[in-house]
Amino acid sequence: MCLAIPGQVLEYVDEDNRLARVDVAGVHRTINVALLDADGVSVAVGDWVLIHVGFALSKVDEAEAEATLSLLRSMGADFEQELAELRASVIE
Repeated sequence: MCLAIPGQVLEYVDEDNRLARVDVAGVHRTINVALLDADGVSVAVGDWVLIHVGFALSKVDEAEAEATLSLLRSMGADFEQELAELRASVIE
């Protein structure tokens, strides 16, 4: 299963290439936020974004991010499998 998961922007690791490090349910990964620039939505440290296959698809508020994470956690094994795959991936 492939899920879009909320993550919080921790820092920019390469602003020129629009790469940011995010925290996704305790897993830190580098993602591309350039798709949001195309929509005129800039992303700052501390913002929450919805992530799929290494790209931020949309910016979400903290309440929506927490509600989505709560729902995903309630999926149990499927969500845990998604997190395990994220931990095992190398996205740098």
